[in-house]
Amino acid sequence: MSNKKSLAVGILAGFLAACLCGGLFWCIVGGSGREAASGAGDASGHVLSSAAEKKLEQIYQLIDRYYLEDVDHDALVEGIYKGMVASLDDPYSVYYDLEEAEAVAESIGGTYSGIGATLTKNVETGGITVVRCFEGAPSVEGGLLPGDQIVSVDGTDVLNMDISEAVALIKGEEHTRVVLTVYREGEADYLDLSIERANIDIPTVEYEMLDQQIGYILVTNFEQVTTEQFDEAFRSLQSQGMQALVLDLRDNPGGILDVACDLCEYFMDQGLIVYTEDKYGSRIEYEAEDADRFGKPVAVLVNENSASASEIVAGALQDTDNAAIVGTTTFGKGIVQQFLNLGDGSALKLTFSKYYTPNGNNIHEVGIVPDVEVELDEALRTKAVIEFSEDNQLQKALEVLQEQM
Repeated sequence: MSNKKSLAVGILAGFLAACLCGGLFWCIVGGSGREAASGAGDASGHVLSSAAEKKLEQIYQLIDRYYLEDVDHDALVEGIYKGMVASLDDPYSVYYDLEEAEAVAESIGGTYSGIGATLTKNVETGGITVVRCFEGAPSVEGGLLPGDQIVSVDGTDVLNMDISEAVALIKGEEHTRVVLTVYREGEADYLDLSIERANIDIPTVEYEMLDQQIGYILVTNFEQVTTEQFDEAFRSLQSQGMQALVLDLRDNPGGILDVACDLCEYFMDQGLIVYTEDKYGSRIEYEAEDADRFGKPVAVLVNENSASASEIVAGALQDTDNAAIVGTTTFGKGIVQQFLNLGDGSALKLTFSKYYTPNGNNIHEVGIVPDVEVELDEALRTKAVIEFSEDNQLQKALEVLQEQM
């Protein structure tokens, strides 16, 4: 299966792995960050009126003259940029300074130095919660559990912090340590977990053959490396005589749109996968172009943390009757962000369109309702590693497939 498009867009859910983020590309717009900040805005063609410029200068002078502590003048300017984007009141639109932008770009390279966990940001509470701890990763060895809510990183409060900024704090050089203060349900006090960072290869795809020739593929993120990893997994299972497949997208926060489309082509005939529309009504369609589909029973596992690119895959396969969706209603992120390089190393992540499933559904803040709804057993929700035999959602997916075989 080949990549059919080159789109400078990342579809993210507000989810980022600890020291690995949802996939993204860069769209270069040119000009320095300062030049970009003085672009069109009011009727005169300037973002700041003379009154606003005067007020900013007045505030700056007062801070410089009276503020008790030393003033980081560069930080003041960066704060203006961050504040402008924050005023959009959109949790998915963010300004990144040079250091933050470099951290985000580094995260898509396939290897990172961190703790090996997937995080999600609750856009309503501002909290950051652990979704998944990778087996054998420092997060597991350090005692972190799914469901833990991260309160601070090395003493820095991360409540209401953009998740990419929190991830940047968690990242660091191999063999250094990071202290995460977490709230864990059932514990009277916060827990301080000291975790040693390590170099980790991003495990975006895992697979194995289950009983009755049913294949199992877990996709944890849609990154640049995922297409190749998925193809290797799929071909291996095919060579073993796979007669049905469970595609596990639970806790998958999303990533690169092109990669989501690539995966859909394994299971769809030629036809519409997804389409986007921007504020001007401009529509872009993404279609399956290969006719070489799997053609055997498929079940897609999803949950409340399956988001964005995961929802694109689930929505496309559900709308075209190419898979049964099993689990719980998905996260509900039906919007697209574009990453714009501002020319000086800083960057802007900006919401610029909505996406729609083949049947024309925008699932933003709604999610995708499974064909077969089943909650994960309560006792399993804080386990770092769940055995297949005790995973009741997986067992239900296997039942669905066995009925179709």
